[in-house]
Amino acid sequence: MIIKQAEFVKSATKPSQYPEPIFPEIAFAGRSNVGKSSLINALLNRKSLVKTSSKPGCTQLINFFEINQHLFFVDLPGYGYAKVSKKIRAQWGPMVKTYLGSRKTLAGVVLLIDIRREPKKEEFDLTHWLEEKRVPCLTVLTKADKLSKTEQGKRRKLIASAIGREAEDLICFSSKSKIGRETTLNEIDLLVGTGDQAH
Repeated sequence: MIIKQAEFVKSATKPSQYPEPIFPEIAFAGRSNVGKSSLINALLNRKSLVKTSSKPGCTQLINFFEINQHLFFVDLPGYGYAKVSKKIRAQWGPMVKTYLGSRKTLAGVVLLIDIRREPKKEEFDLTHWLEEKRVPCLTVLTKADKLSKTEQGKRRKLIASAIGREAEDLICFSSKSKIGRETTLNEIDLLVGTGDQAH
């Protein structure tokens, strides 16, 4: 996939606020502070289209971005620990599950896991839920630049085993070095079925 155009469309908390379902959508999910916004910016070759923050819980809405006028990237609120009120945190789960469970144009979910961390209940719950709903899930291990190649390989095998996947199905990614960028875009292409060739 060659990214020629990317722009923010709108934020939403409920289905009535979603954009018209005219394009396939790829949603990005992961724990707070996993590097979701940085990954999307890296995929799009943009520095700040998606707002990033070192503070967990920065993304509190479902954000839609139009890509190449034929695809939406959807940035979901991070789950897990975040320094926000319990009331806001309690709203995130239903908000995200409503989107994932009701959006007919959802082509797949990119699940982000910090390569240095162990998958926890939220990751297991989400992967099982997506399997039940038959939503394709691509697992990307972020912050790979923090580890050596040997360590990356070890962590990849451990995390794959923990979530019941093959190691080669997991992509090591770094928003700084851009490793894994082309592979991730290629896999998104396959999910969407655009047929574009990555360059």
